[in-house]
Amino acid sequence: MSAIAKLPTPPYYAVIFSSERTEGDKGYGLMADKMVELASRQTGYLGIESARDEALGITVSYWASLESIKAWKDNAAHQVAQQRGKSEWYQSFALRISKVERDYYFDR
Repeated sequence: MSAIAKLPTPPYYAVIFSSERTEGDKGYGLMADKMVELASRQTGYLGIESARDEALGITVSYWASLESIKAWKDNAAHQVAQQRGKSEWYQSFALRISKVERDYYFDR
């Protein structure tokens, strides 16, 4: 199974979350897994891709609309995770929202 999300024909939206972590797990891994599972049940969710090395993590989630992104941002459980991220897990982060107008996919 590919780690690359299979997505519908554009347009759709990408939420790009880049982060630098603090030291130690402090429950981060469990919460990250919970958030992926919860996001996947949200209306408008299309898929996710994520990669992390020692210094930088990048997660891109894909959504059908700006309204579905806003609903996910406002989800109560997600808000708890966001607050813990600011207080415990992230040294710094950036979040960017982009409209995908074209995409290409290759699979051998």
